[in-house]
Amino acid sequence: MSNLNDMGHARAAAALAANAEDASIWRWFALLLEERRIRWCCSGERWLVSVDNRHVATDSSFDKAIRIARGNVEGTAPALSHRAARSRRAA
Repeated sequence: MSNLNDMGHARAAAALAANAEDASIWRWFALLLEERRIRWCCSGERWLVSVDNRHVATDSSFDKAIRIARGNVEGTAPALSHRAARSRRAA
């Protein structure tokens, strides 16, 4: 029975952490949107995201593209997406 309680607590903690992360990402997005610093477009089946006129992310999911963009802008992403890295080299 203790394992079930531990799992329940772990799930609740994970859900709270995920909600906090989501809120943080969308606050970041809203601030950049208000300052007119972020742009995005769908090209084919990919979302391209630019911040301060610099391409920072590409992904098939809008949500994931925004998360990648934030990580790349703030330097917390493990690596740029393939297309964003190629775009940076070309700049």
